[in-house]
Amino acid sequence: MGNLYMMTTIVDRKIASSYAKLYQENELNVMFLSLGYGTVSNETMDLLGLESKEKTVVTAIMEEDKWLTVKRQLEKVLKIDAPGGGIAFTVPLSSIGGRKALQFLIENDKYERQEESTLKNTAHDLIVVIAELGYTNLIMDAARKAGAYGGTVIHAKGTGMAAAEKFMGVSLAQEKELVYIVVKTEQKNAIMQAIMEEAGLNTKAKAICFSLPVTDTAGLRLLED
Repeated sequence: MGNLYMMTTIVDRKIASSYAKLYQENELNVMFLSLGYGTVSNETMDLLGLESKEKTVVTAIMEEDKWLTVKRQLEKVLKIDAPGGGIAFTVPLSSIGGRKALQFLIENDKYERQEESTLKNTAHDLIVVIAELGYTNLIMDAARKAGAYGGTVIHAKGTGMAAAEKFMGVSLAQEKELVYIVVKTEQKNAIMQAIMEEAGLNTKAKAICFSLPVTDTAGLRLLED
């Protein structure tokens, strides 16, 4: 068992289904898909072999060993390195808000906690909240009470919800909202705890959350001062 990572994949919408299928074949069913739009020039698109600026962004949580397996298949099977293939990258998790959230994100696989991320002593963390559609205000009210400043909302479609219901004992909708909140590291635990208490799995929001280490920031100094 290795460390946990958030994997993000950005690909052309026309080929996104091939990537989703590959992930599911590797027993990676809990994923979150959102729509994006590329900003490269037409000349660059021609050079890279890209046909469209319309993108699909796939987010999932996985262990290090599974990422290494998936990475090999992305390169050999889907030719992700070829022009028009796409990009996939990982970021290590720093914490997860509760055992049930962990079970949901890794589909109830047995996981033994390893040493903390190698990105230690960071001043900020990114809290990622995954919740049912329409409960952003509830989440942000709880976060602000615990010291957060603001957040960014991304609409996404979740997959693997039916399987998760079996061990979580709650009904989950496919339509999701992902809320990104950058916070001071010393405030992270209190903010995540507040979100779990006010908007967690025992509420209509059915929110779960985890955090990622942030190595540096710009634009927060005035708020924090």
